Amino acid sequence: MDVERSSLCNCVVNFLLEEKYILTAFELLQELLDDGRDDHAIRLKEFFSDPSQFPPDQISRFNSLRVADPQSLLEEKEAMEEKLALTEYELRLAQEDISKLKTELQKKSDLSPTELCESKSNASVNLGPDILRQKKDSSLSDLGPLKVNERRDLNCAVKEYLLLAGYRLTAMTFYEEVTDQNLDVWQNTPACVPDALRHYYYQHLSCTSEAAEEKIAMLRENESLLKANERLNNEKEKLLKAKDVSDNHISGLTKSLEAMQKDLKDRESQIQELRQSWECQRKEINDCRSEITSLKMHIEGFRSGTNMVASDVDAVQPHSLEKYKEQIKSLQMEIAGMKAKASYASASIDKFTSEKETQQAEEKVVEIDEDKTIISHPVDGTGFLGNGDVLPLSISETNKPDEVLEDLLNSHSDENAPVDSSLLVTKQNGEPPSADSRLPLELGNLGGKAASENMGLRTIQILADALPKIVPYVLINHREELLPLMKCAIERHPDSVTRDSLTHTLFNLIKRPDEQQRRIIMDACVSLAKNVGEMRTETELLPQCWEQINHMYEERRLLVAQSCGELAEFVRPEIRDSLILSIVQQLIEDSATVVREAAARNLALLLPLFPNVDKYFKVDELMFQLVCDPSGVVVETTLKELLPAVIKWGNRLEHILRVLLSHILSSAQHCPPLSGVEGSVESHLRVLGERERWNIDVLLRMLVELLPSVHQKAVETCPLSSAPESKDMMFSTSLLESYAGELVEWPAFDWMHVDCFPDLIQLACMLPQKEDSLRIRTTKFLLAVSEYFGDSYLAHIMLPIFLVSVGDNADLSFFRSVTHPRIKGLRPKTAVAERLATMCILPLLLAGVLGSPSQHEQLPNYLRRLLVDGTLKESQPTKHTAEIINAVRFLCTFEKHHSIIFNILWEMVVSSNIDMKINAANLLKVMVPYIDAKVASTHVLPALITLGSDPNLNVKYASIEAFGAVAQHFKNDMIVDKIRVQMDAFLEDGSHEATIAVIRALLVAVPHTTIFQFTASPASVSDVMRRRERANAFCESIRALDATDISANSVKEFLLPAIQNLLKDPDALDPAHKEALEIILKERSGGTLEAISKAMGAHLGLASSVSSFFGDGGLLGKKEALEPVSPQPESPKAVGPFKQRTQDSGVS
Repeated sequence: MDVERSSLCNCVVNFLLEEKYILTAFELLQELLDDGRDDHAIRLKEFFSDPSQFPPDQISRFNSLRVADPQSLLEEKEAMEEKLALTEYELRLAQEDISKLKTELQKKSDLSPTELCESKSNASVNLGPDILRQKKDSSLSDLGPLKVNERRDLNCAVKEYLLLAGYRLTAMTFYEEVTDQNLDVWQNTPACVPDALRHYYYQHLSCTSEAAEEKIAMLRENESLLKANERLNNEKEKLLKAKDVSDNHISGLTKSLEAMQKDLKDRESQIQELRQSWECQRKEINDCRSEITSLKMHIEGFRSGTNMVASDVDAVQPHSLEKYKEQIKSLQMEIAGMKAKASYASASIDKFTSEKETQQAEEKVVEIDEDKTIISHPVDGTGFLGNGDVLPLSISETNKPDEVLEDLLNSHSDENAPVDSSLLVTKQNGEPPSADSRLPLELGNLGGKAASENMGLRTIQILADALPKIVPYVLINHREELLPLMKCAIERHPDSVTRDSLTHTLFNLIKRPDEQQRRIIMDACVSLAKNVGEMRTETELLPQCWEQINHMYEERRLLVAQSCGELAEFVRPEIRDSLILSIVQQLIEDSATVVREAAARNLALLLPLFPNVDKYFKVDELMFQLVCDPSGVVVETTLKELLPAVIKWGNRLEHILRVLLSHILSSAQHCPPLSGVEGSVESHLRVLGERERWNIDVLLRMLVELLPSVHQKAVETCPLSSAPESKDMMFSTSLLESYAGELVEWPAFDWMHVDCFPDLIQLACMLPQKEDSLRIRTTKFLLAVSEYFGDSYLAHIMLPIFLVSVGDNADLSFFRSVTHPRIKGLRPKTAVAERLATMCILPLLLAGVLGSPSQHEQLPNYLRRLLVDGTLKESQPTKHTAEIINAVRFLCTFEKHHSIIFNILWEMVVSSNIDMKINAANLLKVMVPYIDAKVASTHVLPALITLGSDPNLNVKYASIEAFGAVAQHFKNDMIVDKIRVQMDAFLEDGSHEATIAVIRALLVAVPHTTIFQFTASPASVSDVMRRRERANAFCESIRALDATDISANSVKEFLLPAIQNLLKDPDALDPAHKEALEIILKERSGGTLEAISKAMGAHLGLASSVSSFFGDGGLLGKKEALEPVSPQPESPKAVGPFKQRTQDSGVS
């Protein structure tokens, strides 16, 4: 389609240029360029850029024309007419040349075909490219000048094309240029066809040799497509036939399946019928047994009546005995027939059951025939009894009816005595029976064999029925004594429903079992699983676990968790990583901490029993879920038990480390930035929530736990011959140097400094200054790395990485060249990055790298370079001073470094450099929370007193803030006295700045009288700003005191007068402060001891720089609760404002 559009456009372009429709051609050029069809406008561009057609001087002259000048237009018209005359002259010359060429062509056509062919071949050889170019450049002029009717038709066709192609502006210009024809009317000629230009184009193409060749190619392609279509149709028919065959086969299989299902249903119905008939026969047998029992009772009654009718025995007994013998024989015959029927029914049921199991082989169902023993042996030891209900009667009654019957037989029928006695004698009689008594004897032998089995089965049934009724009435502490009976009943009972009930009772033996009771129940379950085998463990014990997984009591869910790990070895391997793993997974989501802890512990026990590692990624996900659990007990169990088990089972330490670092970084990256201002330091820091802070902390703990495995794997995979022989050995300097020069790979070793350290540095750069706990955790990891990997690794690998990260120079010769770009990329490149590195990475360098015992000499040198040498340099006198002081403050959290820091501090205190002294005061201020009272008295206070006596005011004011920090954290009398003496010295100067600094620094330590004296003193009227600053300081002090429990006398004598003095100068008070003071005055004027206005500052939104003074560490906080406090203050003495002492509850 694009080729056709291009060809038509070229035809139109040729027509417009040859017919000199210049304006139309120029408009067409613009529209083509607007449509992005630059390739169609190539010839037009060449035409209009031709300097011979459009001289540059004329174009520039035209461009310079601002308003059309009629005179110039006339001149241009005359010039164009002259040019047109010349062009017409050239056209005539060209037409003459064409006529001459036609004459020569006619002469050449008269030559012989051979010569013509030779000439054509020569011409094609010599002038081939020219002829082709001429063919391409041929125009309508080859056919001679256009006739009037041809020009009209072509004009109409071009107009139609321009409108159809969307070139409306070009079409309008074309209308204007064609003045001798009405383009809206196209006379009815053979050339007047719709879309005429395309028809002309196709007609031209069809007359060329290329068109013929293309047509032949299309015919051949069409023929090949027809053959391919025929082949595909054949394949389609074959596939349809195959589909029909498969459909027939499927329908046949479906019918066969339906027939089998129908046959199976018929067989099941037959089984049900046989079972019903079997039950009927059992009922008949039981009826017969009851008749036998009544017969025995009748014999007993007969014996008891023999004494009363002794005279009639000789006449009656033979007749009665014959009658009883006939009855007994008839009963024996009936029992034998019923036994045969029952045996046939049992065999039929077994046959159909076996066929059903064969058809459903994939469903492995274990069926236990409950009454098989009873059916097989329906007669007991006497030859008549098969029911346990009658058996105790025949044994316990000492066979009295048998003895009576035997006496009667001996006295009245000596001939039948052996037969009858053999009928009634027990198995203890060893005399062989006679032939007439063969059936009773055989029945007696069979009954003897089955008696013990029936007795045991009956005992199990009685036990199974009785246990659920007995358990509730047994004391909880003694229910464990029932466990052997329960295990025996569950193991031996033939009914699966009863076994399930007993297993449920076993699991629920105690409502809320404690640890010892759960251990007892669990031992019973394990013992039961050993005895019953895999199949019954899966079908009977595991369902109990699944049923109680959502039990309301956590002790029961805890029992389920314990059973998963201990019962796993008694089930099939494929059940362990499917059903049991699903149970553990659900328990991991439990709300109870003890349940999740047990799930983690039993998952660790379960892993070695898995048949393969197909479920590794699922277990890995569960492990990280447990590691990030909000409970510390669960995390501890996971790190100590589950993590080593996962590493040993899966053997994918690299994957765990990669996921661990990813989780650490993502936990911080998902938190919002500290500031939304792009490009600021705060925009890189993150505001961690409690959950994210906990996750990062436990993941760093996990990294520490994995460190021995990382070191061991690095030692085991060392490719160098000088590798450490033992996993406890360190990496020597020679080994590191050798590896740096080798071309071998050692990924386990490279992971630490290529992946781990850069990720920890990235994490550190997202932690605000207050996240000291996470920095301490990272520092402990770095110290552990230096302990495992050795001093050489610390000096040549760790130290260079962190030095580069803070912007210092380092030696990278011990690194492989391929890792140099990664290490150098850690260097900060912008001012913000440098400040961020000093704020976040420098603390780790000081405490985690240089804080190692092996670097005890380099740490003081590096600190001296930061604090002393860095301050003395003129190039960077105060560069990142606050961040450096904060890094040293973090180093103070480790007490072992205090002596080094104090030695450098004394150098700074006695220095003559003012900036260094101010830095020393600031450093002493931030160190106070990490020292004890002894160190404060012996080191901090002397240094502050020295700084406080400095003549420079900035040094003095900096020391005042440090004194306030000491007063905030210590209530020792000696320390407070030293501070009070020093404050008197500061206030003796009388300067406004000193007064404000003291008030702000010692808000909670200032006595009430002092506040009153300060507020009562006349304020300077000349400087309004100073008055406001002073008033704001006192307002904050009063609000701070109001937030404490002070005595009514102190409120009356000091607090209220101070407020009244401040309210006397309303111009100096901020409106919010004024409102707060009025509310305090109103609340405290009644003398109440309740601190009603504790929340005033927060309610009014007032800033208070001393709010931290009122915690447990403040002077009015109860940091030392054992110190006695006096309820009444001492009277103030007539001395300096800080020489007095009050014994108020809030002032030491």
